[in-house]
Amino acid sequence: MSGHSKWSTIKRKKGKTDAARGRIFTKMGREIITAARESGGDPDMNPRLRTAIAAAKAANMPADNIKKAIQRGTGELPGATYEEATYEAYGPAGVAMLIKTLTDNKNRTVAEIRHLLGKNSGSMGEAGCVNWMFNKTGAIEVSSEGTTEDAVLEIALEAGASDVSNDGDVFSISCELQDLESVKTALEAKNLTITNAEMAMVPQTTIQLDEKSAEQMIRLMDALEEQDDVQKVWANFDIDDEIMEKISSQDE
Repeated sequence: MSGHSKWSTIKRKKGKTDAARGRIFTKMGREIITAARESGGDPDMNPRLRTAIAAAKAANMPADNIKKAIQRGTGELPGATYEEATYEAYGPAGVAMLIKTLTDNKNRTVAEIRHLLGKNSGSMGEAGCVNWMFNKTGAIEVSSEGTTEDAVLEIALEAGASDVSNDGDVFSISCELQDLESVKTALEAKNLTITNAEMAMVPQTTIQLDEKSAEQMIRLMDALEEQDDVQKVWANFDIDDEIMEKISSQDE
């Protein structure tokens, strides 16, 4: 595992505090609002909205919050208009980073991201400096509860997935971006629980971090995720399991 998948594993080990859950709901609400504003409030006709709602439900976001976010997106309720922007940056040890944001004030957001990078051994990059290091792909996570890796592997591969890995409490599935919806639908048809389904930026190569750089990288990832305007962070770092366990245990 590396980059986004590695960070997902670290977050699951660390658990979700109430404050973190609140931030997650804020970010998911913005995604729902933007998806509904972009292509309408009917999830059956709007794949981005359908995926956003599924992710919100998997995170136990209250149904009323989801409904109101859709209504803000369609204009039935008043709400802010969010713009999408992705920033390219470098983290500790030269790690390449893509930082996706949804914001109602780009100037504020870019200033805050630049500040967080500077505080945590990172720096903002120029447009195009690291984007070429990543490939767009479909990424799906399925709860391992009540199923097996072989069962998920058979369903996913038959539906067009390219890879399935066992990440403990979830199975991580990769597929071509254009196959994301069909693979997700096939998994749901077998009553498997989708905990996340999204477009992901997968690094072509990774940078192996030592313990010091790994600690810096995790602090930076934490800081960025605590920023409400940041929706996703992809990075090409890799951390040995032994180092990851040591760092995770320090937070307990």
